[in-house]
Formats: sequence, structure tokens, C-alpha cells
Amino acid sequence: MDTKLLEILVCPICKAELDYHKSEQELVCHKCKLAYQIDDGIPVMLIDQARKIDDE
Repeated sequence: MDTKLLEILVCPICKAELDYHKSEQELVCHKCKLAYQIDDGIPVMLIDQARKIDDE
């Protein structure tokens, strides 16, 4: 995952910073409790494809 891309990506809902979870290949918004999948190095930032997470 490109570090410069990680610096500029934010949650599409609340605009909060995202945490990169390398092992799960996801970007996580803890405020909205959503995880966005990274597919072949490309973040899928579609709200309807985000996975709901428990508060970790």
C-alpha cells in the first residue's frame, strides 16, 4: 500500500483518518466502525461494500 495514498485517504462518511491493517488488507474507520477492503493494492472506498466492525 502506497504510504502517500494512506496519508490522504479519509473515511468517505465522516472524513476521519483511517487505520491501515496490513494483515487484513483493510482500512478501518473506528469512528464509523467500518472497514474498507484493499483489493490488489487498491482501496475499495465504497460505503455499500464496507464491512461493519466491532469496536476493537
